[in-house]
Order: sequence, then C-alpha cells, then structure tokens
Amino acid sequence: MTTVTALGPGSLRQRPVGRSTVDRKVIEQVVREIVRAQSGQRTGKHNDLIVSVSARHVHLTDEHVETLFGAGRTLTVMKDLYQDGFFAAEETVMVVGPRRRMLPSVRILGPTRPESQVELAFTDCISLGIEAPVRESGKLDGTPGCVLVGPKGVVNLDQGVIRAERHVHMGPADAEHYGVSDKARMNLRVESACTTTFEDVLVRVGDKIKLEVHLDTDEGNACDLDNARRVELLKQ
Repeated sequence: MTTVTALGPGSLRQRPVGRSTVDRKVIEQVVREIVRAQSGQRTGKHNDLIVSVSARHVHLTDEHVETLFGAGRTLTVMKDLYQDGFFAAEETVMVVGPRRRMLPSVRILGPTRPESQVELAFTDCISLGIEAPVRESGKLDGTPGCVLVGPKGVVNLDQGVIRAERHVHMGPADAEHYGVSDKARMNLRVESACTTTFEDVLVRVGDKIKLEVHLDTDEGNACDLDNARRVELLKQ
C-alpha cells in the first residue's frame, strides 16, 4: 500500500491508494490541488464544496489579444483552472486607471470572450482610483473603463471594469440537490477564526459545471479562507 499526498493550501492530506487500482479521478483531483497551490488560488473545501478565491484578472477578445501581444497571437495556457476548459494564460497586462495609477502584471484568463472585461477586488479599485460597480460577469453596460498595456500595443476600454459579484457555479444535479435554480441567491457560511456568512451569493447553473463558489481576494481575506474549518452553502 502506498499513499498519494495532495498539496492543498495550508494543509497536507494523505489518501491510501492501491498499487494496481489507482483511480483516475483521484489523480485528477491531486493535480488540480497542486495547480491551485502553485498558482496562488486559495481554496476552502468541505465535502464536495469548493470555495475559491478569484484574484484580479482580465478577459480579452481575440482582437484585443492581437492588439496587445501582436498580430496572429493567441493566449498561451499556463495552468488549467478548476472548471474544465478554462485556464490561466501566460500573458499578463498592465491595467492603468485615472491619474496614471496602475497594476503592473494582471493575469489574463482564457478562453477569449465576445467583450473584454477586467475583474478587480474593492482594494484594487481603490488603488487604481476606479469606482467599479459590483456586477455579474458579462453585465458591463454603464461600467467604467481603463487602459490595458501589453508588450505590443495599448487598448483603451470604454467600459468593462467590475467588481465581480460573489457567485456559485453548479450543474443541474447540484441545483436539484440544493433546491435552487439559475439566478437564485444562497448564503455561504465559512467557519474559521473569522467566521463569516456571505449573503446573496448568485447561483449560476450550467451543463458540465463543477460545484464551486468564487469570492474575491478581499472576501477571502476577511473570512480567513486559507484556514477555514468548514464551508457550507445554505438556501435562503
């Protein structure tokens, strides 16, 4: 009998694995946890619920990728994210706000989208001098813009800077389990040295989606997610 050790943020967990019966799902979970640890994505886990901190990042259109990084360029996969088909790219950009305040190296997440979007925490917005509203991803009408600077060019966004609304991704089976539907609201309780309940967590239901809550860095720090003893989704 051997063991596979999963490297999770702030903890080590050992799982017994038979020499001839290694479960592919176990291997995939180990790899995902190592990727999260190496990429700085913090996660609280209890049973099958994953709560992830989504740090500041940028989504780009194909056109803006070429403007910022050169004609014919596409995003380069650095690490896969927890949700299948999504990834952190090698490429980063400088985000510039009013009065030339800036964040020098903000990671781009792929794949590309129909509209470019910048997702920041409240602290980031204060640093940049941008009054970004709390919005669901993709709801960009009336939002402020910023300037993106890459190695090959500059993009001036007229809109697209938001503070991402905290939300939970889930598939149809998870929605049925919790008794909720798409666009419903739930509460997230995080038990830690700074036990916190986050209200009005937006539910986003989709096919082939894994159960995962996204908080921003300010929210993750406020509840001490790294050292959470328990996380629980509650129906309102």
